[in-house]
Amino acid sequence: MAKAIKKQALGRGLSALLKDPENDIQSATDKNADKVVGNIVELDMDSIDVNPFQPRSNFNDEALQELASSIKELGVIQPITVRKLDFNKYQLVSGERRYRASKLVGLETIPAYIRIANDQESLEMALVENIQRQDLDPIEIALSYQRLIDEIQLTQEKMSERVGKKRSTITNYLRLLRLDPIIQTGIRDGFVSMGHGRALVNVEKKQDQIALYEKIVGENLSVRDTEKAVKDYQEGNTNATTVEAPSSKEPKKATINPDFISKNLGAFSEYLSVKVDIKASEKGKGKITIPFHSKEEFNRLKKLITGE
Repeated sequence: MAKAIKKQALGRGLSALLKDPENDIQSATDKNADKVVGNIVELDMDSIDVNPFQPRSNFNDEALQELASSIKELGVIQPITVRKLDFNKYQLVSGERRYRASKLVGLETIPAYIRIANDQESLEMALVENIQRQDLDPIEIALSYQRLIDEIQLTQEKMSERVGKKRSTITNYLRLLRLDPIIQTGIRDGFVSMGHGRALVNVEKKQDQIALYEKIVGENLSVRDTEKAVKDYQEGNTNATTVEAPSSKEPKKATINPDFISKNLGAFSEYLSVKVDIKASEKGKGKITIPFHSKEEFNRLKKLITGE
């Protein structure tokens, strides 16, 4: 308990140091920088801006409320990480869920690790720390990997070292970005899993990807069933524009039994109080004729049929 109190007091002392204009630390070589950078400091919530490089875009409201309740009872156990922007101004690098939950319960300060970094370093730190620590959905992880490649120019080999993941794992995530956006949204929303997506990415045509995706969702197919469906597609329909090949047999055309017509003819006539005529062909097509002899009778029939 004594250690915790000492640590908290130290954080407040450092916070006061940062609010002193004569000790405005802008780089790791500035005076007193070693006392602040890498240490836990109690920062005012109002002095922190959210990170525009944050890869997470979905925050589950229920989970956020649960975290807020925990913070209300126990406080913020794991400090957030920020980078210094200006005098008494900071930007989140990681810990946006903790930051949002703390705001929900009305905290005025939050414990934070302070880092001094440029935009590129901040982006890399945010992406790497979130991939490692947060429960991003598979598409968010894939987008984070892609941003590390595009904006930091990391190779998959270097990225593997930074995030502690096998190169094959990174490749599997990146391949998800070849899926149609509708399917990517389905993965993010939990309609299908990453396993389903990994199977569907082997289907080149987007329209066929979507057709299979609708089949997966509609029939609640497992990943194994999906892999089989994709294999069947590849073996029998590689040049088809639709998933299912056309049947070699002509579909059976619907027919109307004459007894069915005569049986229901009386019901029409009785309900409308006029002699209704029904003509139908064996192919299933037909016509219903309802006679009327005046405007009043037309309006009566209209009311019976449309309810207006």
